[in-house]
Amino acid sequence: MAFDLPKLQYAYDALEPNIDARTMEIHYTKHHQGYTNKLNAAIEGTDLDGKSIEDILTNLDMDNKGVRNNGGGFYNHSLFWEVMNPEGKGRLSGDLKDAIEAEFGSVDAFKDAFSKAAATQFGSGWAWLCVHKGGKVEVCSTPNQDNPLMPGVTCQGTPILGLDVWEHAYYLNYQNRRPDYIEAFFNVINWNEVERRYAEAK
Repeated sequence: MAFDLPKLQYAYDALEPNIDARTMEIHYTKHHQGYTNKLNAAIEGTDLDGKSIEDILTNLDMDNKGVRNNGGGFYNHSLFWEVMNPEGKGRLSGDLKDAIEAEFGSVDAFKDAFSKAAATQFGSGWAWLCVHKGGKVEVCSTPNQDNPLMPGVTCQGTPILGLDVWEHAYYLNYQNRRPDYIEAFFNVINWNEVERRYAEAK
């Protein structure tokens, strides 16, 4: 069973001015579609064909670069689109807010930690907020298209918030101003979705 590019739940221009329409269109139709196509090619005819992306990544042979890079790219972008929303974003509250304050001391301190993880990821990669069983949260970053579901990767939890810091995610609008892009990301986080993922995974 091949993977399909997930349907985007909002228009390309819906996140402006934080993320511009042209970047969204290229990122979704070229980059995410490319990862989807290459993932399907990499698993076709193997014992991975028909498994869920989560199952593939948690049991991944990290030397299998085709599945590692493209399976990561498929999963990471699928999460990325869903944790952003132009409207109905909710606000950070409830159990997730409590867990963040318990771990970081305050919401602002969490934002600082997440922003630092994103800003200091050298080259291409992602920043993550993950949850461990029991509800403890953690911030980390990963290179390339790696993510915390994969064996031996930094924060070994379930990702519930992710930020793409590959240059293709922001360069048209922000050029080399990655910190400005990171700051803008906080304006479009869909906290309702992040909280749903937290409740499901903790």
